[in-house]
Amino acid sequence: MANTKSAAKRARQTAQRTLRNKSVLTGLKRQQKKLHAAVASGDSAKAQVELNLLASSLDKAAKRGIVHQNLAARRKSRASKAVAQTVSKTAQAA
Repeated sequence: MANTKSAAKRARQTAQRTLRNKSVLTGLKRQQKKLHAAVASGDSAKAQVELNLLASSLDKAAKRGIVHQNLAARRKSRASKAVAQTVSKTAQAA
C-alpha cells in the first residue's frame, strides 16, 4: 500500500500501463503462434505474410517501449530465418 499521494498515483499509473501493455504482448504472442503454424504447415506465402505482420507489430511495440529493441530485433531475425528455410524447402520441392 502506498504511503503518499504521489506513490498512490504512480501505483495507479503503473496498473493502467501494465494492462495496456499486456494486450500488446498478448497480440505479439498470438502473431508468433500464427507464424509458427504457417511455417510448420510449409505454406511459404502465408508464412511471408505472417512474418511481415509480426515484424510490424514488434517494431511498433519496440518504438513504444513495450519490448526492448534488441528483443524485437532478435525475434524478427529468428522468424525471418524460419521463413527463409520454409521458402527454400518449397523451392527445392518444386
